[in-house]
Amino acid sequence: MAKKRIAFLCVHNSCRSQIAEALGRHLAGDRFDFYSAGTETRPRINQDAVRLMKQLYGIDMEKSQYSKTIDQIPTPDLIISMGCDVGCPYIGRAFDDNWQLPDPTGQSDQVFLDVIRRIHRRIETLVNTPQA
Repeated sequence: MAKKRIAFLCVHNSCRSQIAEALGRHLAGDRFDFYSAGTETRPRINQDAVRLMKQLYGIDMEKSQYSKTIDQIPTPDLIISMGCDVGCPYIGRAFDDNWQLPDPTGQSDQVFLDVIRRIHRRIETLVNTPQA
């Protein structure tokens, strides 16, 4: 049986969606395939996110992840918007969920840590619900 594909989307695919992809793989990569994408890309993943994910989880996001657009990932079964505070990406259909997370870019480590913790909790809930 093929694993369900879950994609996390935001406009730039450089911070929140990248964190969600990394945490998804870390927490439930044996049960689901996780991806992140955006409608635009950035040259590199947010360096505060990279640093804090290394500190908290030992995950080097730059090792296996990069900023990409939705047409560069397999068609997902479930698409989750990270939040539309910087503009909501248009993907041709409605999102399955919108986590409404604030973009921590340019904010303090405390703001980043709060967003990372919220993503962690949301992924745990997502992967432990029957419809996932």
